[in-house]
Amino acid sequence: MAVLQVPIDVREVKVRKSEIARYLGYRGVTPDTAVETRIDACLAKLVAMSRVRDCYQVFDLTQNEDTLSFAGVLVTSKSLSRNLRACSRVILFAATIGPGVDALIRRSELTSMTDAAIYQAAGAALIEAVCDQLNLSLKELARSKGLFLRPRFSPGYGDVPLALQKDFFRILDPAKNCGISLSDSLLMSPSKSVTALIGVSEKDTPCILDGCESCENAATCAFRR
Repeated sequence: MAVLQVPIDVREVKVRKSEIARYLGYRGVTPDTAVETRIDACLAKLVAMSRVRDCYQVFDLTQNEDTLSFAGVLVTSKSLSRNLRACSRVILFAATIGPGVDALIRRSELTSMTDAAIYQAAGAALIEAVCDQLNLSLKELARSKGLFLRPRFSPGYGDVPLALQKDFFRILDPAKNCGISLSDSLLMSPSKSVTALIGVSEKDTPCILDGCESCENAATCAFRR
């Protein structure tokens, strides 16, 4: 089965500055004008250094209580099984904003720890925004076929083992297709990289792109992750 890609122009990705502020530790407090100006400058440099690469594949999915099977992989997880209930297929994807961001962070650690912290926060917000854009493109493609997607779910989240990363890298080969490597300790390089799976269902749900954490119905939803 061929590995597919979604073309994403990083300059058109919408990064929420509130997310950058949240990663920096601002909770319930708005950064002052000086900090906001610094965030804007760092974000502009970070976007200029970023190179988005992604890849994905779609696989049939079978479930037996809390055990799921796809692409020759068996996963036992209550939270993932709940999230993928009534799904017949699953999308596996990997995405990164490239090694330039890590180089920018390393250089800043020698000159300004404040800028380094902002680059870390902005990089985290940018890769999530890239994944949101990828998710939206896949959602529109699925809807054109009368199908619906669940919120994405990454290895290491909830009770899904981080060791699932090894299967992602075996199946998708992100090293070849995205330039992402995996260390023995299961850390990805470039650091601002994400792997995740998305359930595909013939049944529509009230799921939102931001995921269960931002949904007001999460506490009672049968598909919450």
